[in-house]
Amino acid sequence: MTLDQDYVLGTNDEEVERLGLQHRIWRSRALDAWRRAGFTAGQTLLDVGCGPGYASLDLAEIAGPSGRVVCIDKSGHFLDVLDQTRQTRGAFQIETVRAELDEPALPTLAANGAWCRWVFAFVKHPRRLLGALATSLKPGGMLVIHEYFDYAAWRLSPRTPAFEKFVETVMATWRTAGGEPDIGMDLPGWLEPEGFRLQEVRPLIDAVRPIDDIWRWPSAFVDVNLRRLQHLGLVDAEMASATRDALMNAEGNACSVMVTPGVLEILAVRM
Repeated sequence: MTLDQDYVLGTNDEEVERLGLQHRIWRSRALDAWRRAGFTAGQTLLDVGCGPGYASLDLAEIAGPSGRVVCIDKSGHFLDVLDQTRQTRGAFQIETVRAELDEPALPTLAANGAWCRWVFAFVKHPRRLLGALATSLKPGGMLVIHEYFDYAAWRLSPRTPAFEKFVETVMATWRTAGGEPDIGMDLPGWLEPEGFRLQEVRPLIDAVRPIDDIWRWPSAFVDVNLRRLQHLGLVDAEMASATRDALMNAEGNACSVMVTPGVLEILAVRM
């Protein structure tokens, strides 16, 4: 099994497109967190689990030509996409590194900052990864994390059993692969033993209607991942159809509300 094949959500072009939409929806929150963490021009910044590099390109704009952005992911396809984009845009401060984050041997960079979004939830040894990040940051360096702390909060109103069953299946799939969808609840307690001091923590969760732009983020996840789960034999046609119908009915009801999965934003200082 290759590194790409082992990625629980897939790495194909459809997933690349979905991740682009996801970053656009979450970009303002990432930029705000980076600003509060003091990410700025001339710094060395680390993007861990960078995927196809949408956040990496924003970090490169912040670091500027005099800075450095080291982007790490296990997917060769994702890194190829990022390499092509950085060449096109002339973002030569970006460097890509292919690495298995379950066995982290991160570069010793004395970096000023590091960014992780929905990475710890998918690795088998998240605390080990946190310790590896400490070795990559210089004292006083900032770590910014966005991780789920209550994935099951993702629900529709009016309540729909088929949709809730889909969410349960997604969570079970991650756990079977060795991840933990609610890893955000564990991370704060690991920070100090692994060399960090907690600076800020806040929940990020939305209740949105079909007309809201953010609705497109979870909706796209359902569409892409139902097909992947069916391909893997983890969801049958009946369940896939019921889930799609539930989402379509909600989108056609102006009174529908979707509560998004609970995300924890953590800003921590390397001691």
